[in-house]
Amino acid sequence: MTHPAAGLPAVLPGPGSPAFLPERIVAAHHGPPPRYADAVWSLAALEGNPSSNPVRIFWNTYPAPLREQFRLLAWSLINRELPGHFIAARSAAWRTRVSSTAIYQTHLTWRHLARWLHAHGACGLAACTPQVFTDFINRSDQPRSRVEVQHQLTALTRLWALDTWCSPQPVGVSEPPFSRTVEDFLPPHPAGGENAIEPLAPATMGPLLIWALRTVEDFADDILTAHTARQTITAQAARTRATPAGRTAVRAYLAELVAQQRPLPATLALGRPALAQAYIAARTGAAPHQVQRVMREESERLRPYLHAHPGPCPMDIPITGTVEGRPWTEAIDFYDATKLWRHLGTAAFIVANYLTGMRPSETLTLRRGACQISETGPPLLHAHTYKTAKAPDGTRLGSGQLRETPWVAVGPVVTAVSVLERMTGARPLLFDLDKHDPGGRHHRSGALSPEALRDRIEAFCLWANALADKLGRPGERIPEDPHGPIGTARFRRTLAWHIAHRPGGLVALALQYGHLRTAVSAGYASRSRDGIHDLLDIETARATADTLTRLHEDLENGDGVSGPAARRALHAAAQAPVFVGTLHTTRQAREVLANPQLAVHENQHSYLMCIYDPDKALCHRLGPRPQAPTLERCQPGCANIVRTDHHATRLTHEADRLEQHAASPLTPPPLAQRLTTRAVRLRDLAAAHYDNRIAQEESTP
Repeated sequence: MTHPAAGLPAVLPGPGSPAFLPERIVAAHHGPPPRYADAVWSLAALEGNPSSNPVRIFWNTYPAPLREQFRLLAWSLINRELPGHFIAARSAAWRTRVSSTAIYQTHLTWRHLARWLHAHGACGLAACTPQVFTDFINRSDQPRSRVEVQHQLTALTRLWALDTWCSPQPVGVSEPPFSRTVEDFLPPHPAGGENAIEPLAPATMGPLLIWALRTVEDFADDILTAHTARQTITAQAARTRATPAGRTAVRAYLAELVAQQRPLPATLALGRPALAQAYIAARTGAAPHQVQRVMREESERLRPYLHAHPGPCPMDIPITGTVEGRPWTEAIDFYDATKLWRHLGTAAFIVANYLTGMRPSETLTLRRGACQISETGPPLLHAHTYKTAKAPDGTRLGSGQLRETPWVAVGPVVTAVSVLERMTGARPLLFDLDKHDPGGRHHRSGALSPEALRDRIEAFCLWANALADKLGRPGERIPEDPHGPIGTARFRRTLAWHIAHRPGGLVALALQYGHLRTAVSAGYASRSRDGIHDLLDIETARATADTLTRLHEDLENGDGVSGPAARRALHAAAQAPVFVGTLHTTRQAREVLANPQLAVHENQHSYLMCIYDPDKALCHRLGPRPQAPTLERCQPGCANIVRTDHHATRLTHEADRLEQHAASPLTPPPLAQRLTTRAVRLRDLAAAHYDNRIAQEESTP
């Protein structure tokens, strides 16, 4: 028997049949899949991303009268593919088979539908008529987010399609009224996704990156040594056997500290000070339980003293890391070593994720040996992608795939990867869960999850702020971001924002950003329209639109422009109102970037704008001509330069500042001469602007 529409074998799965066919199970999964009749289906067998938390379908959360119909359709959703003619009639986002994440999201919508149908007296999915679908979508508890509604519409359309073409026992679900076009059913909000994520504020990102870099580049050796020392102390204490000599040594050690009025090595137990058993045992050669026994025997004398004089447990390791010549800490505490280990892994994530533009899942699933250093080009970082992994037929690959185009790894990223390889030893994953969370209780194997990193980043900020206070550097505290928690998804957007909006003066690594911008624009990553290019296009287009808008407003208010590209600037500014509030998609951004008449780039550090024409650009005399200028290499005689009245005013203010500095009695004469020369040059540029400026009404063809 075959399905009447799709020609598929109409074989019903039995209660003991596997819920997933063998070809749907990823190679990395070990263990049997759930059975069809099981009360819970774990989707772990369908997901190869080691950083993902496994999700499950609990069938007892569906109303009993509808449960088995939804179970069979979920089985079809997982194991069967929609026919090609159905996919061809839909948008390009449709696939014949979806990922485990999409399966789970689809299940959530179906469960809402099942409960809603049951509440309205329906006993089967045959009740799903076009009007019923419309009523369900328009219900009062319907989410208002455009993206959420679109996901629900897709899940409901897939319900009908699976019943019609893939189910071995169709029940007659009607075609929803939104199966071919969804616009009439969507809220009037712009699309979400990465483009709607707010970038981190420079005031937050700058100090965060500073402390992450310090931790990876300056503190890492000390933290790694401390972690090894703690493991050694713990192992030594665990294997030491109790002897009378050990007990005597503990008594003598504690008595000497009390006699000298020194604090006792302590930790917290239930919020109260307690003797650090493993630490004291390792220092005295005793067994840990002997420390506890001595404490009980001398409780009346030792306990009041301990509560009044709890002390640290410093380990005997040299501190080599410094902050501007000052040791970053006097010593590392036995009980702080694990926390510092976690902070080191978090800092490595921040550096690697932020300075490459990878998605969090790509960073968290990096493998040993991922960073390849070449003598002929920049280091490259090979990552696995999961969100965009597709089989040759366009369907999702749950197992992921190695990214065809590697990421460019600037120097700090190479260091961060090296630190991660030292942290994880022989483990293949650089963010291995067991290595980065030693002693933790894990319900899965694999890598740290993005959710775990979100909490760790918050803890890292608290630690870095405490260290900034301790070192007397309050100006380097990490303030809270005005748009909420830092998370992990915002790094990618922030990098694109800074590259596009702050060329030459970016947060904490202006030089590295300059290298990265060049590599992204003209190097290895540009071989494919993948990676961070979509976000970079959008941010560059938005920066261009903002610059055009400001220029248009200034010219409307009577300001003027000067320079070789002045008339091109006037023409570009006239088109600015067209783009206000319209740049939300990659397609729109690329239309702006592809228009050479709109290539306007602000360069605040050189007090000018660049009306970019690659054939005239002096920042790219040799080699390929990229789509955007390299503003950190801006040349004074370039034919793309234009200045506004605002630039001329800033030139004058900067000249005033330099002359005041030169006039100071504390300024050495040679430096004063250079400052004066620079001030004269800036005043000449400002004067030349006013001598040659043209206003909007003076523009002629």
